[in-house]
Amino acid sequence: MSWLKAIAAAALLQITLFNPASAGENLAAIKSAGALKIGTEGTYAPFTFHDASGKLVGFDVEIGEAIAAKLGVKAEFIEGKWDGLIAGIDAKRYDTVINQVGITEARKQKYDFSDPYIASKAVLIVRQDNEEIKDFADLKGKKAAQSLTSNFGKLAEQSGAELVGTEGFDQSIQLVLTRRADATINDSLSFLDFKKQKPDAPVKIAAEQSNADYSGIIIRKGEPELLEAINKALADIKADGTYQKIAQKYFGQDVSK
Repeated sequence: MSWLKAIAAAALLQITLFNPASAGENLAAIKSAGALKIGTEGTYAPFTFHDASGKLVGFDVEIGEAIAAKLGVKAEFIEGKWDGLIAGIDAKRYDTVINQVGITEARKQKYDFSDPYIASKAVLIVRQDNEEIKDFADLKGKKAAQSLTSNFGKLAEQSGAELVGTEGFDQSIQLVLTRRADATINDSLSFLDFKKQKPDAPVKIAAEQSNADYSGIIIRKGEPELLEAINKALADIKADGTYQKIAQKYFGQDVSK
């Protein structure tokens, strides 16, 4: 019976080698289709959202378009809720997700990530005229406006702050502006977006953590050619100034590190 097993194994190898990949499964198929299918939320400003005209726009949208252009194809966005967004890669609804997906060890067990393309740091935000709070340690005995279950809230608590519960960045920054809180520890990208929208708002960054959380472009495992092409495209858009132009538009500065 061993010769039958050998024939079966050879047949399976032939199928693996010569059966064309389904659309979007690898770089050759994407180029043949002429489109890079990208999963995204479409409800997460300033990364992926709809403008007043209804057009899908945002930092991640423009990064996706720039990556696709470097691959010689168009970007085709497929929107979905965050809870099922990454699972859509498994279901082959799209080739990749570009939606501020944090690079974590748990996710790397199942998926491949591009090189990081955006960095987020915990920053300590105070009013412009606040000269008392210059570092995280200065929060001791002060009021910090925080989402109570967030890592930022835990960091504020560890720094000795009295927490004032909020539902997120917008509410936290308002409490600082109206002096109902002395400070908030929050995401650097959210702060840069806020200052881009409201440059005259009297708030500033007093301190920032040195370590950053990075996001990457996520794809299925087993597509090394696509991963290499995406990484080359990322390097190219940074080298030719495209990345900096997009970052300046949405955040007012380079946000890659």
